[in-house]
Amino acid sequence: MRARGVAGLAGALAVVLTGGLGAAHVLRADREPGPERVARDYFAAWRRGALDEMAGLVARPPADFADQHRAMVRGLTVYSVALEPGPVTRQGDTARVEFTADRDVAGHGSWRFRSTLRLDRRSGRWRVAWTPDALYPGLRGPAEWRLRQIRVQPVTFTARDGGALSGDGPLGPYLTDLTDRYDAADGEDGDDEESEPATAWAVEVRDRAGGEFRRLKLLGAPRGEKVRTTIDPDVQAAAEKALRGAPGDGAVVALRPSTGEVLGIADTLGGQGAFVNLYPPGSTFKVVSAAALLGRGMGGGGAVDCPARAVAAQRTITNHEGASLGRTTLRRAFAESCNTTFATLTVGRSRAAGLASAAGAFGFGERLWPGAASAYSDFPKTGEGAELAESAIGQGRVQATPLLMATVAAAVADGSRRSPRLLEARSLRRAGGRRRRARCRARRRCGT
Repeated sequence: MRARGVAGLAGALAVVLTGGLGAAHVLRADREPGPERVARDYFAAWRRGALDEMAGLVARPPADFADQHRAMVRGLTVYSVALEPGPVTRQGDTARVEFTADRDVAGHGSWRFRSTLRLDRRSGRWRVAWTPDALYPGLRGPAEWRLRQIRVQPVTFTARDGGALSGDGPLGPYLTDLTDRYDAADGEDGDDEESEPATAWAVEVRDRAGGEFRRLKLLGAPRGEKVRTTIDPDVQAAAEKALRGAPGDGAVVALRPSTGEVLGIADTLGGQGAFVNLYPPGSTFKVVSAAALLGRGMGGGGAVDCPARAVAAQRTITNHEGASLGRTTLRRAFAESCNTTFATLTVGRSRAAGLASAAGAFGFGERLWPGAASAYSDFPKTGEGAELAESAIGQGRVQATPLLMATVAAAVADGSRRSPRLLEARSLRRAGGRRRRARCRARRRCGT
């Protein structure tokens, strides 16, 4: 705490004596409001639709701040919005508020989801650090919204134990996608006779130039046949709880290694972010790099070098904070995530073909189920140069979804790689997928 002079102290406190000794009241002068007050005022203005007041509480609001809010209201014909903010969580000069937004969309139903409002302190003042994902998680820019009537099959997806699943939380977009794709059949005998479809209203958004509309929610979808998913309610609750306590955006995907069943999904990436958004995998990709080396005959106890800095294919590679293990084993270099070891060995031993083969064995390039328009991620053709050194440590042009990297870990745990699935095996075909199991050519290829 900075020391204040007498004049500063006198300006901050005023003492009023009333009714004799001991009846002193300390009155604090007005101070700059904290994040709790700013958040409270922001949500109050939002409820009233006072967009100018909201912008006044935002640090450097974009010129189209009000237009982005109006675009959602007009595109979806929003009749009303209810906001339920949680407590403010501070971390240094940043803060966040988890809140639930519940919109009445054109009288067709309630669109309810959780999002996050972020705040930070700049020059001693707390302000809202606004980005488009305050409107909906994962939005990357100004969005085009639409409400579209579609025909859907009467189906309700449940947890693996038959219990209800909430479509208001992180699972919502994934359940919506299943509903959109599922071809419900009469009975449970797997015949192809379809039930009569009904109509529902789809909430859709497009937030990238030239991109396609993404479906976020189905309103008024009929509830008929119940179909069990692989979601475990306890695992799902744990995943959501873990993500709520984490700073920034992220994703949690829990798999059963022996079957590929998805037991829990939670993300703050928007849409089906954990399934379709691509990110550099970083050091988690060393699982693949290590498998490539094992496939070329190396053993976990083999001697390797882990200097603080190394040059691989004319690319200087460094370790985190300049760490160095010197002469060590491949097993320890992996445990300590030694960048220099894996970059140099991949360039000199695995080569581009070996790394690409290992990536394919772990699922890179396999089409994602359920329903992404693209593959997980094709492993880039790097050649034998500096880009290969970057790829070996999950950088450069290597990208993967959170789901794919979860299947990489699951393959190591089980010794086999299985495609992930959200439905029981008998229901998978009817959702447009098929059950796939690809056992590694040798257990060593899965890192075991």
